[in-house]
Amino acid sequence: MDTTVQQNIDLLRTAFAHVQAHDLDAAQALLTDEFIANQPGATEPQRSRELWAANTAAMLKAFPDLTITIHDIFGAADKVAVRTTCTATHQGPFAHLAPTHRPVHYTSLELYRFENSRIAEEWVAPDLTTLFNQLTAD
Repeated sequence: MDTTVQQNIDLLRTAFAHVQAHDLDAAQALLTDEFIANQPGATEPQRSRELWAANTAAMLKAFPDLTITIHDIFGAADKVAVRTTCTATHQGPFAHLAPTHRPVHYTSLELYRFENSRIAEEWVAPDLTTLFNQLTAD
């Protein structure tokens, strides 16, 4: 495997570890200044490390025990793809839903682009249908 590809994979693993540890300053430091987030439902990409950090902080407030399990991770050129499972308990407000204290378990497929040993762009596709079904089931 190309050294740069392996370095990018290692960097992404480190970023995920920082998020799980709630160390958003350390995770944000791994992003380029012009970081781009492509998210489901958004009409335009979000272009801001700070906005990424705010969104991630909101997610961690809602799911403070978030665990991200990496099942597959591989890369080519300047990109890394990853398949994850997220497991957590809904303990704070999320998407206009009061805390349900329900456990959740959902998958996500994600693609990351790297520039100069930092994460420059992400495309995330979490299984929001499964997540919301777990949060709103009777």
